[in-house]
Amino acid sequence: MSSIWVYPGQGAQKVNMLHDLPQHPLVNQYLEQASDVLKENVMLLDQAEALKSTYSVQLCLYIAGVVSSALLQEQGFQPKFVAGLSIGAWAAATVANVIQFEDGVRLVAKRGQLMQQAYPSGYGMTAIIGADRSQVENWVSEVHEQDAEVFIANLNAENQIVISGSLDAMQRVALLANQQGATTKKVEISVPSHCVLLDKQAQQLAGFVEGINSQQPTIQYLSGTSARLLRTDTQIIDDLVFNMSRMIDWHNTVQAAWERGARLQIEALPGTVLTGLARKVFKEGTLLSFQNTQLENLIMAMQKDNDFV
Repeated sequence: MSSIWVYPGQGAQKVNMLHDLPQHPLVNQYLEQASDVLKENVMLLDQAEALKSTYSVQLCLYIAGVVSSALLQEQGFQPKFVAGLSIGAWAAATVANVIQFEDGVRLVAKRGQLMQQAYPSGYGMTAIIGADRSQVENWVSEVHEQDAEVFIANLNAENQIVISGSLDAMQRVALLANQQGATTKKVEISVPSHCVLLDKQAQQLAGFVEGINSQQPTIQYLSGTSARLLRTDTQIIDDLVFNMSRMIDWHNTVQAAWERGARLQIEALPGTVLTGLARKVFKEGTLLSFQNTQLENLIMAMQKDNDFV
């Protein structure tokens, strides 16, 4: 039996998510490092007004994900696999030692700035629940033919698909979905991620990543876009930079982890979104989250998992 640690994307954020991190010297060390890199107090980023900005959201999610794992790694544990959804992939790559935390903070900040500046308003993402991929593809195609900007962005589960694009186009797709009995929910993100609308911004981010110090992963890294193991730092850096403009295939990522022997999934802070998405695949495994599980119980689960190093 082996484990996978997973890292959520935008939509999982909540007010005070950095303030609510465990009171621990290691946590304080990471928060101070992040503040030093950004030359601003990161504890201001998790407030309600700040979280309206994708810049703040992405930084908070990245920091929370890395810190969560550091608390377990300090005890001598590491998983067999890591995987992250969207911005969560940056935390996964950091935990796998592909990139350093300070570089991650700097680049995640740049990622958020590029995305926010490109689409300050009028765009976003919407989840469609209760419909499969072929149904959503038909609805998107119907609206897309009207010169509307809307695309399939995330395959979160068999019956949960996320679309991305202009608010008007997504509303039209949502109407078609509702007419067929599916439910829709706006995702708390203000930019159209995981589609061609962010191609230019991904290329710009690639320029900032050139020359970054990276190394081969020390933990197996599953891509949330391709659902494949990426074995080199070059492949993983490419995955990080361009995942903003590529469709996410989270359902098959979780399936790939299960097929490779993962039976314990631990979701990093904040939230339990990825725990819920994995329930069907991990129905005979164990699903835990930092949000709902005491650190001592996570430690016990990892001891049982035999991934003690």
